[in-house]
Amino acid sequence: MNWLTQLNLAHAAVARRQLRDNYDWHQAAWECFPGRPTDARDFLTRLDESPQGFRLLIVSPKPPARPDWCPPEGWQSREIPTDYFQRTRYTFQLRANPTKKIINPDKPKVVRSDGRLDRNKNARRVPLRQPAELAAWLERKGGAGGFAVDADSLRVIPEGQNHFNRGRQHGAHASVEFRGTLSVTDPAKFHQTFVTGLGSAKAFGFGLLVIAPLN
Repeated sequence: MNWLTQLNLAHAAVARRQLRDNYDWHQAAWECFPGRPTDARDFLTRLDESPQGFRLLIVSPKPPARPDWCPPEGWQSREIPTDYFQRTRYTFQLRANPTKKIINPDKPKVVRSDGRLDRNKNARRVPLRQPAELAAWLERKGGAGGFAVDADSLRVIPEGQNHFNRGRQHGAHASVEFRGTLSVTDPAKFHQTFVTGLGSAKAFGFGLLVIAPLN
């Protein structure tokens, strides 16, 4: 069972709620799932801005609850029919944070018990920037996630850095928008990819695959 929820907020409402960056929206989205202070995050979000205001999409395994800062007319939530995932081709949009791991020379090397270098302990993530790298990243994710992107349809739109403040900590994520059409190669994997998202920084509004079936 999956739920799709849409919150539409005017700029004035966003200002009153003091939603200034992706971390603020991350915290606000949790308010749609009250009573779960120790639960692991199991939902995805995507935020879009227009001249009329902001639209927040949430995909979750459980129905959310409307927070008091979202007016009733700005709230839509419905269960996604199971057969929605039984098509073979879709148009898609994906806002992602494509990265790769590189060895950090400033950190001491960590060797595992089998004598091999533990790259996860001695690596840092850096954003991918070149169009060919970005297209290859999505191709790899699709291969592991049960779909293949139609190469001729693919548009890659770099969106720059999304900065955020978390207490005294300042950070940023590189945002890239992918658009095009895809073909499903493994329905079970594709459904799981829709549920779990693609790439890193999912808590900050990345990784939600927005899809619409093609006839």
